[in-house]
Amino acid sequence: MSTYLIGDIHGCYTEFCALLDQVSFDPTRDELWLTGDLVARGPDSLAVLRKVKSLGDSVRLVLGNHDLHILAVYAGISRNKPKDNLAALLAAGDCDELINWLRRQPLLQVDEDKKLVMAHAGITPQWDIDTAKACARELEVILSSDSYPLFLDAMYGDMPNNWTPELSGLARLRFSANALTRMRYCFPNGQLDMICKDVPEKATPPLKPWFMLEGPVREGYTIAFGHWASLEGKGTPEGILGLDTGCCWGGTLTLLRWEDQQYFHQPSLQKKKS
Repeated sequence: MSTYLIGDIHGCYTEFCALLDQVSFDPTRDELWLTGDLVARGPDSLAVLRKVKSLGDSVRLVLGNHDLHILAVYAGISRNKPKDNLAALLAAGDCDELINWLRRQPLLQVDEDKKLVMAHAGITPQWDIDTAKACARELEVILSSDSYPLFLDAMYGDMPNNWTPELSGLARLRFSANALTRMRYCFPNGQLDMICKDVPEKATPPLKPWFMLEGPVREGYTIAFGHWASLEGKGTPEGILGLDTGCCWGGTLTLLRWEDQQYFHQPSLQKKKS
C-alpha cells in the first residue's frame, strides 16, 4: 500500500489521470489524499468529480474554496463565472448527485499514525489539533444538512479574522471556512489577513505566511496544503508540504508519495497564463 498526496486539480482531468498512471495507482490497495479545489478554472471539472467519486474509500480529500463556491453557485447564492468553466458540470444529468456527494466531504484530514494533517489552505497557528477538528466538523455538519444554503449565503466575507472560542453561529463558521480554505497570511499574533495574495517576498510586514508562525499543530504534525499556487511548492519549512503547483495556470500537477517522500510531476496541458 502507498499513500499519495496530490495538489489542487482544478478540473485538469487529463493531467490527473496521467499522474495516477505514473505511479500505477491502485484504488484497491493505495490511498489518495487530495488538497481540495477539485473544480474550476481547468477544462473538465465534471470528469474530475466523476473520477474522484468513483474511487470511493481510497480517497481522502478536503474541500477547498472553489469547491465551496460551486456549492454556492448550485444553491443559487453566487453566480457562475465563465472563467471557472463550470457550465458543463452544472448542466450534467448527474449534477445533483455529484454536488450532494461533494458537500458531504470533509474539510480536514488527520492521520494519527502518520502524524499527517491536510487542509486546503492550512492550519491557523491559533488552533490546536482538537480545535481544528471541532471547527472542521462544525462546517461538515452544516454542509451535509438541509440548512447548508444558510451557511453558504453567509460565508463570503473576511471578518471575523481573529479566533476566540467565544465565536458562535455564522461568524464562527465563516472564520473556520476562511482559515481552512482561504488563508495565506497572518499577523504575528496569528490573526488572519485575508487581503494579501502576493508571494512571500513581496508581502508587506508584519504579515507572514501562516506556516512561518509557530503553532500547536505544526509542532506535532506534518501539514499538507494546497491553495497557494504562486509558491510553486517551494519555500515552506520542514514539516509543511505545499502541493499546489498551478496545473490549471500552465504549471504542473504534483504528487508526493508519503512513504519515501518522492515527488512526481505532470506538466499541464493548458496554455500557460501570464
